[in-house]
Amino acid sequence: MSEYRLEVRGVTKVFPGTRALDQVQLQVRPGEVHALCGENGAGKSTLMNIIGGVFPPTEGEILFEGAPIAPRSPKEAQDIGIGFVHQELSLCPHLTAAENIFIGRLPHKGGMIDFKRLWADADMVLKQFNANFPSSALVSELTVSEQQIIEIAKSVSLNCKLLILDEPTSSLTEKETARLFDLVKELSGRGISILYISHRMAEIFEICDRVTVFKDGTYVTTMDTGDICADDIIRAMVGRELGNLYPTKSSCIAADDPVLEVNGLTGSIFREVSFALRRGEILGFAGLVGAGRSEVMRGLCAIDPIRSGQVVLNGRPCAFHTYRDAVDAGICYLTEDRKTQGLFLEMSIKNNMSSANMKGVSHGIWLDDKLERSLANGFVEQLAIKIPGIEYPISSLSGGNQQKCLIGKWLSLAPKVIIMDEPTRGIDVGAKREIHALLRQLAESGVGVIVVSSELPEVIGVSDRVAVMHEGCLAGFLEGEEVREENIMKLASGEQLAEKELRQ
Repeated sequence: MSEYRLEVRGVTKVFPGTRALDQVQLQVRPGEVHALCGENGAGKSTLMNIIGGVFPPTEGEILFEGAPIAPRSPKEAQDIGIGFVHQELSLCPHLTAAENIFIGRLPHKGGMIDFKRLWADADMVLKQFNANFPSSALVSELTVSEQQIIEIAKSVSLNCKLLILDEPTSSLTEKETARLFDLVKELSGRGISILYISHRMAEIFEICDRVTVFKDGTYVTTMDTGDICADDIIRAMVGRELGNLYPTKSSCIAADDPVLEVNGLTGSIFREVSFALRRGEILGFAGLVGAGRSEVMRGLCAIDPIRSGQVVLNGRPCAFHTYRDAVDAGICYLTEDRKTQGLFLEMSIKNNMSSANMKGVSHGIWLDDKLERSLANGFVEQLAIKIPGIEYPISSLSGGNQQKCLIGKWLSLAPKVIIMDEPTRGIDVGAKREIHALLRQLAESGVGVIVVSSELPEVIGVSDRVAVMHEGCLAGFLEGEEVREENIMKLASGEQLAEKELRQ
């Protein structure tokens, strides 16, 4: 019996013009929760796609329970005992939970689908995970957390022995994340190996036994999590001391120079929201999931309708009827969901970078390729975006470089106010540092910056002031030494802060 459930030996993968993996190795033990870390572009996804049967390696071998394997499709990988839950869940939204779990192997009776048996079998599988929804529920009506349970249940029902989880908590609440961790520990206790891909250090140290680090397509090290700290992983990932994750905050923001004023903004799930954004400041928005942070931003930009309220930009009241109106006035919103709402994934990097500023790269109705290339290359250089070329599809880039392209797309309009919703979701620690520095540069150039983030360390580290929301209302503002995690959580939970807490 092999010591390892999965063993990767000297795997290399070459794509045209790039070596994505170079002689990497990985060993995962039975029942182990093993983290795989690395900056975006380190080769993690490439290796997972090889293990999952999406494409073959150029050289090297993979052993599963001591035997060589070479899955030629995801189906073959499933048959071997490998389950893969992608960051973007791959369920059929208009089918039921039961149909998704048993898709491709639905029970039949008399030439017809035996729904009675299907629901019974699915309920039995879901019961193992304490699911609080029926197997007959449509996937489109379930939360992301519940959909994730279906993906995991599907793999377990196929008797998987190795489960790959790719950034599984990126769209989950704290409560849902805790539930997932309980599930991971339960599966590990059954002897199922978990390969856990994440950028979140706290998660790695909470549930993982060991961690392997890749850098630039090469293997760096494997370490026991009990013997190391987060800085050890970060040093291995970036190959250097990272320095401060957050840039120095501004010390000279004029309180009487607002670039944006929002008065009494009311929408479907938020009410009477008023705040001012000072020129050159980064204003953070914090709050629990469902508090209405993103909805306020979408409302003030006219992406979503509002019932009442006023937006004042540089002292002039504005009446936005469409998002285009807001953009033309100088307010840009960078969505939290860059892949489905922010970028055109199958289009080129060049086309994505110019897509918000067609007037700037056109003559009448004709696109000027020279202007488009100049715009794209300018922001690639300015934002230090790592790309193979501007004609490549933007889907080929890492999450951090996609986010930089999205920022460049809107900076091409020279906005007065830029709103960033979850600016570093799903990107590695090195790219986070670069984006945090970019936000500070924008603020210092006079752009008003609003950051909406679910990560409290990010809100605290990057913001000059923090607005905290609770159940659709602004619960309060924190500034200077008041900006502490405990104060944010108290306001976000509906508690009032004592005067002494604000002064501490």
